[in-house]
Amino acid sequence: MTTMTLNKDMTIKDILQHWPETLDVFVANGFDSFRDETQRNAIAPYLKLERAAQMKNYDLNNFMTLLRDQIALNSHQTDITMKKTDHGNADIRIAGLLPCPVRLPLLESFDAFIEKFTAETGRRVSYKLEAASVGADWIAANIRGIEDADKLPDIFISAGFETFFDQKTIGRFKDQGVFEDICGAAVNPDFAGLDIRDPKGDYSIVAAVAAVFMINHDVRGDLPIPRRWSDLLEPEFAQQVALPVGDFDLFNALLLAIHKEHGEEGVKKLGRCMLKSMHPSQMVKNAKRVSEAKPYVTIMPYFFTKMARMVEGLEIIWPEDGAVVSPIFMLTKRSTLNKTRPIAEFLSGRGVGEMLSHKGLFPSLHPEVDNRLNFEHPWKWIGWDYIYQHDIGTLIHDTNKIFEDALGID
Repeated sequence: MTTMTLNKDMTIKDILQHWPETLDVFVANGFDSFRDETQRNAIAPYLKLERAAQMKNYDLNNFMTLLRDQIALNSHQTDITMKKTDHGNADIRIAGLLPCPVRLPLLESFDAFIEKFTAETGRRVSYKLEAASVGADWIAANIRGIEDADKLPDIFISAGFETFFDQKTIGRFKDQGVFEDICGAAVNPDFAGLDIRDPKGDYSIVAAVAAVFMINHDVRGDLPIPRRWSDLLEPEFAQQVALPVGDFDLFNALLLAIHKEHGEEGVKKLGRCMLKSMHPSQMVKNAKRVSEAKPYVTIMPYFFTKMARMVEGLEIIWPEDGAVVSPIFMLTKRSTLNKTRPIAEFLSGRGVGEMLSHKGLFPSLHPEVDNRLNFEHPWKWIGWDYIYQHDIGTLIHDTNKIFEDALGID
């Protein structure tokens, strides 16, 4: 049997027939019409991959790498996400949201670990590790409203502040001593001096989602190049910036960082600078569209800079005063640590840390992981003092309202 190899002369129809998993890559990178089967069937048989890349001004080799990476993730033929892991009589329950770029490889690795763990201990493990893109709806259905700590998952992992500090969700259990940080005091050298470990020893942080700038030189004109977050609050940046409002975890981290340093007035200015709201997956693909106004500056997770490097005229800037940090938290229930410690140590360990860092560009806090940040990379972290001095759930609600008022949103 001959193995099919992706090449530039293949039509989109051939690619999707052989590797249907690549549809997500096309859609995420600007080929929105491919979502509709009728439109896709009208175009795909005649459109070759090389021409498709040219239409978006993408570097062909880089775009083919994205497709090959997606194919590689699915080459094992068994979709790890379809395995039944919800055992009604499970001894241990794991839940959370995994960053989309690394979810499949993490699930595959985690499934293998759990099979071995169950074989060695006899303990059955139920886990639901959904894609972060389902976010708020999944939290509302599975976490919000739990009144009894015994009904919480034994381990919970996700990015963002709201879920972990909102008194309507997990936040109310923190002061009850329900959780224990199992990561210890050691931290990756890339985060040295940041005081990012929870001083009260409740919450573990395993990695960071970093927010950076992407600037579009094609629409720059006479505008200065922003180097710091405060630059974006200046009048000349009014309606020049795309913000990741659709990425709730990252956007809330950004609002909190601006509020900490610039107060309510800073949040208002952030609203005034926004040209449009975009989810990070939309940001790069919209950079070259002619039919609509394009932002000069886009705030995006560091992961999506992989895509930006495919497009001529775009530049990535790591802010001089630091990339805003949206932590990836892990909560481990103190009462069941005697059973779950090996699983918690796996999820916070070097192997998972390298997967988060190398495949997803989510820098790991594990001290032995090389995050490959071979440049100046300061951080903008709101800090635990600020967290403990505020009701973060209420503050997120209030800053979002201030932001929306600045936009004129009812």
